[in-house]
Amino acid sequence: MELSLLLMEQILELFLIMLAGFFIVKLHLLKDSDSRIVSLIVLYLVIPCAILESFSIEYTKETLLGLALAAAAAIVIQILFILITTLLSKIFSFDGIEQATLIYPNCGNLIIPLVGAVLGDEWVIYSFGYMATQTVLMWTHCINLISGRRDYKLKNIFLNVGVISILAGVCLFIFQIALPDPLMSVIGKLGDMMGPLSMLVIGMLIGGMNLKEVFTKPKIYLITVLRLLVLPLIAVLLLKISGAARLLPDAEQILLITVMAACAPAAANVTQFAQLYNKDSAYAGMLNVVTVIFSIVTMPFIIAVCQL
Repeated sequence: MELSLLLMEQILELFLIMLAGFFIVKLHLLKDSDSRIVSLIVLYLVIPCAILESFSIEYTKETLLGLALAAAAAIVIQILFILITTLLSKIFSFDGIEQATLIYPNCGNLIIPLVGAVLGDEWVIYSFGYMATQTVLMWTHCINLISGRRDYKLKNIFLNVGVISILAGVCLFIFQIALPDPLMSVIGKLGDMMGPLSMLVIGMLIGGMNLKEVFTKPKIYLITVLRLLVLPLIAVLLLKISGAARLLPDAEQILLITVMAACAPAAANVTQFAQLYNKDSAYAGMLNVVTVIFSIVTMPFIIAVCQL
């Protein structure tokens, strides 16, 4: 219960930063479209630095096994989410954006700072089990889901900033390559900006939206409940009955991080891909905003259930 309260406190802090972004736009200091510049900084500079910093830890067999467990759990959960969403889409006629919203949580720029703040920086590395597997799926399955295409390009899988950063981090970890202290200090400071800047971007996007229109669409609430409660609870149940928490000494904490990723709000990449392929990016942004707002309550609840 203590962990859930601490998590709620950290999410609330990020939410207040989101409000700052909201008022920056409402007070006409910046336009909501200016958030694209901040997004590019986060995507191409801040996130890679956060990834590299997290992998700059001592190599041990236990850590490697922990990463393998985190990746395996993430793969199982994401396959489960895809199967369940495919079934639900036949019942509720979900389009590609809605399906992508249900399947892909914001397991990167939200979870990494939360894990560091709630559990400690030494646990952040295990969040990349979910992030690495989702990165591959985002650049294949998610893009095809939103665009309507059925082709898979290898360069999209391996030649993107997320995968390149993770591979570089893995090399630093396995070969124990020590970067110069001044460089690591800069990398660490830039990486620490990920959570605040990401929430600032979301706040700026909200500032440019018609909130009355956002909160009067019933289908948004259905998708929000499924994304934030139903799918994460199924994931928790699966992990509980699998007995995976007994595989390693730190397995319980590692799987808790996986659950944190699985119950996060919708991935911001869904909105970005919708813009890229000229789909309804405004609707994707609405789904993202609503899930972020309600995650302040739902994420601590899911973590509390996981710890029972």
